[in-house]
Amino acid sequence: MITPHEIQSVKQRFGIIGNSPLLNHAIQVAMQAAPTDMTVLITGESGSGKESFSKIIHSLSTRKHGKFIAINCGAIPEGTIDSELFGHEKGSFTGAHEARKGYFEVTDGGTIFLDEIGEMPLGTQARLLRVLENGEFIRVGSSKVQKTNVRVITATNVKLLRAVEKGKFREDLYYRLNTVPIFVPPLRERGEDVVLLFRKFTSDFSEKYRVRPISLDTDAQGLLMRYPFPGNIRQLKNIAEQISLLEEEREVDAKTLSKYLPTDNSRLPMPLPSGGSSGESMDFSERDLLYKVLFDMKKDMNDLKKFVLETYQNGGVSSSVLQKHSDLFDNLDNGPSQKEKPEGGSGYSLPLVLEAQKNSSSDDYEDEAIEDIIHEEDDNSLSLEKKEKEMILKALRKHNNKRKYAASDLGISERTLYRKIKQYEIDQ
Repeated sequence: MITPHEIQSVKQRFGIIGNSPLLNHAIQVAMQAAPTDMTVLITGESGSGKESFSKIIHSLSTRKHGKFIAINCGAIPEGTIDSELFGHEKGSFTGAHEARKGYFEVTDGGTIFLDEIGEMPLGTQARLLRVLENGEFIRVGSSKVQKTNVRVITATNVKLLRAVEKGKFREDLYYRLNTVPIFVPPLRERGEDVVLLFRKFTSDFSEKYRVRPISLDTDAQGLLMRYPFPGNIRQLKNIAEQISLLEEEREVDAKTLSKYLPTDNSRLPMPLPSGGSSGESMDFSERDLLYKVLFDMKKDMNDLKKFVLETYQNGGVSSSVLQKHSDLFDNLDNGPSQKEKPEGGSGYSLPLVLEAQKNSSSDDYEDEAIEDIIHEEDDNSLSLEKKEKEMILKALRKHNNKRKYAASDLGISERTLYRKIKQYEIDQ
């Protein structure tokens, strides 16, 4: 039975601040799992401190004198992750000028921490499953089976079961990794730990910047504990550093503190809809984000067009100006709906208004201008998938099929571009 004193000793050793029951339980499970060789899956939001638990497990295990390597699976390109983890033979691919050992080979007898395991490609997942079940792996470009004795600890900030349902993560690997689950609580569920951590951070920064430590009054402490901290400990540390550096008054009240707490409760430049429950991370790909931007741009443009049209209908803009810039209204919906009609406005669509102008005005409008306004909306009939495919093809042609530069031009990762090339069956 692990005692509270032993848990406190581990906290001091690894610099963990807090007395939350959820935090203490997570540390207790890590201490119980450490002496075994069982695989551990650490879950929790980004910035909650999952890597600290992997270090606790390794340091309290029988492998503590062996190597410990932490690897971010999401930071390694899909084309090279197999080589990084399992090694490769000389000449096995372009650029392989000599044989290289992988992490599973050099860490034999130690511990590997695989962070963001949900980002691992399916092919690599199959290789990892073989290591976990048989302790065997094969270098890239080799047929020789090699043995390794490595303990695997994994972590993720996404719901792996949802990834399994979507076919993005192997079900058999999930259950093999989830032998011992450890949940690291988000900062908003740790109560007064927030104040303790803030005090620790401001004390550290006061020494760093050689200033007096920041202190919070009662109202400011309450505000700090009520704030949800979507960025968890990482966000709290950044706020503590800002206040320590910028505030001249070292006694901080709630009004001053509120200036450093984002009101939209988001770390993202663009707020995303939160359809999930508390602690459930967003599952948006680059494609989803791109679609949202495109939809928002289209909505904004339509709103602008309708505004200009309504202004004209109310007599605010001359017909000559409207006719001169008629190309702005090519793809506009048929004017304002019944609910959107301005008071006294006709509610007619722009093509009908311009046609009426043509028939009633003494000016001679050219046929091409009218035809340009009422032409078929061919471009709008294209699906977003077709648009996306066209953009990818243009980028590839521009950079002579070099995926690295094309991906950079498109603003997506090379791995995402490779997946979309296969999805759209694009020949290179």
